Amino acid sequence: MMRGESLPRAAAPFLGFARLLRRHAFAIAPQQITSFMQAVTLLGPRSMNDIREAALATLAPSPDRRGEFEAHFRTYFYGDAKPSIEGEDDDETRVKDDRGTREEENQVARQEKGGELSSALEQLNSRNFQPDPDGLGQFRRKLASALPARRSFRTARTRSRGTLDLRRSLSEIVSADGDIPSPLLRRRQTISRKLLLLIDVSGSMKLHTADYLKLAHAAVQGADRAEVFTFGTRLTRVTSALRIRDRGQALARAAALVDDWDGGTRMGPTLLAFLSVPRFSAFARGACVVILSDGLERGDHAELEIAMRRFSARAFRLSLASPLAGDPRFRPATSALRAILPVLDDLVDGSSQRSLTDFILSLARPAPAAASIWKRIS
Repeated sequence: MMRGESLPRAAAPFLGFARLLRRHAFAIAPQQITSFMQAVTLLGPRSMNDIREAALATLAPSPDRRGEFEAHFRTYFYGDAKPSIEGEDDDETRVKDDRGTREEENQVARQEKGGELSSALEQLNSRNFQPDPDGLGQFRRKLASALPARRSFRTARTRSRGTLDLRRSLSEIVSADGDIPSPLLRRRQTISRKLLLLIDVSGSMKLHTADYLKLAHAAVQGADRAEVFTFGTRLTRVTSALRIRDRGQALARAAALVDDWDGGTRMGPTLLAFLSVPRFSAFARGACVVILSDGLERGDHAELEIAMRRFSARAFRLSLASPLAGDPRFRPATSALRAILPVLDDLVDGSSQRSLTDFILSLARPAPAAASIWKRIS
């Protein structure tokens, strides 16, 4: 990138804006900065909107950070006192990707304990995971072959029970000077469906989140395509951390990424935030989605119902694993659970690793809708 002192004086503000974006973790290459200044020169801008359009076209912020880009533009060029970045308000859900930078900590909210004290208040905490022996090794080895499979659009060569590979067969005929060899066949491959785990780390789930993260680490290590997110008052992707083979290191890395341990619950808004990011929403398409949560949503559950219906439309199978379901007396009596029950494929016991591993390994077997099961036993 060219140095600031070698630039014309009028170009310095544009270089400064690009440097501001890079300080805030925008992925901008030196060639993009050069293209930005060249675009401004070619436009001969008549208004600030021309400069803004040139910046958008050349610096190319990702869709999920477009609001932040606009805020920095107004702060830098218009002199706004503080960038009004979308998602920074307490009422909105922050989305944190594990390939991004760590956000600044917010003001700590009061602590809520127990399932009956489920809250939407935000509280930022850290957590340490102590290693202990368990039976997740067998689960990890079985998972890849136990997940539901689907036919891929990719094909592979086969000796029998396939369709004619016309292009390669014709190539063989040409290379054999017109002789007709045995036709070559291809068959569509069969691949395992994706596994998406969404783990509730709010205060009401404090007794279970450590076991859930250990299970998630085994799933990421065992499945070909597994994604893991945590949610409470924020949404955090921890898949990259859990790809570390050593479980202690992986859980320590995941614990450092998540800011909202043992805080409040905003289940509906965080799930909607997941669906609003195109890259994240694509993880759910055709996947086995397992939400590990007690489902205790405070206040209006309309957002939770909307999110679950959208998940149901995208996912191959949508399951809610609740630790409350481990009690034989449990019934989905809350208004939130009753609202989402018709779109769930499963509402299962999530109180122990054994029950969860048995359930995940059985996902390839069809199951009746959760609503019909609970209707019969209620």
